[in-house]
Amino acid sequence: MLEDFNKFMSQLKETNQTLDFFCDFDKISRNVDDIKLSLYMLNSLVGATDLRQSVETIWRRDRSAFSVMNILVAVRAHDRKLILDAAGNCVPLDSMFGSVDSVMSFLEATGLGDVLQRRKITNLVDYVFGIETGLDTNARKNRSGHIMENTVSSILSDAGIAFRREVYSREWPAIAAALGDDEKRFDFVVNTSSKVYLIEVNFYTGGGSKLNEVARSYSDIAPKINSVEGFEFVWITDGVGWRSARNKLQEACSIIQSVYNLTSIGEFIKRIKANEG
Repeated sequence: MLEDFNKFMSQLKETNQTLDFFCDFDKISRNVDDIKLSLYMLNSLVGATDLRQSVETIWRRDRSAFSVMNILVAVRAHDRKLILDAAGNCVPLDSMFGSVDSVMSFLEATGLGDVLQRRKITNLVDYVFGIETGLDTNARKNRSGHIMENTVSSILSDAGIAFRREVYSREWPAIAAALGDDEKRFDFVVNTSSKVYLIEVNFYTGGGSKLNEVARSYSDIAPKINSVEGFEFVWITDGVGWRSARNKLQEACSIIQSVYNLTSIGEFIKRIKANEG
């Protein structure tokens, strides 16, 4: 048992990030497209000799164009950012786009007006694309949570294994009863002729209390699920973050019958195929 666990630990990967992890350019493009017409109008501010006159011209044609100006300082509209105005009052950032005077105050106080007049930016659409790319890095944490799921999905698909994703425990009354009041959503479900595998997957590059909580939680639910005839709990996890929670993981592995990583997942696939007949 210890030998198998040591082998499992030696196989843990430092990262599961692929090149598509860094930027979601489809989402970035959609975000820019949503405000592109307003940005085209605001482009007339680039190189303006009389900035106020240019602002007034846009205001007369379509004052709503200024509602997108928050993104020019890398703030999304839904963030509802608060600022201190010239009088020291705490006001929403988007309140700066309600009049020509307030728009001018915004341009002057942020320094954006000078940047535009000096043509340090030549095209606001391209400029915002760059801002969106930078802001998208903040979404990497959310993407990293899905990378492991997508990796396992690809492995199962390549092996010809049929599966479902994000399935709730209420689908099986016996499982729901075994788990009690807590409803559980499983990352994957694989049905074979003799067994239903309820699968959780995760990947940890760093340590922390989260790993202990996950190991403790799965150690609790696995015996309950396995006590129901025809069902088995499977945990597929990886990442060098487990080195900091080695003892807790080892304890969990002694309770949970089926624990795999990205190297040993092939053994699980063999089990599935053996049970399909």
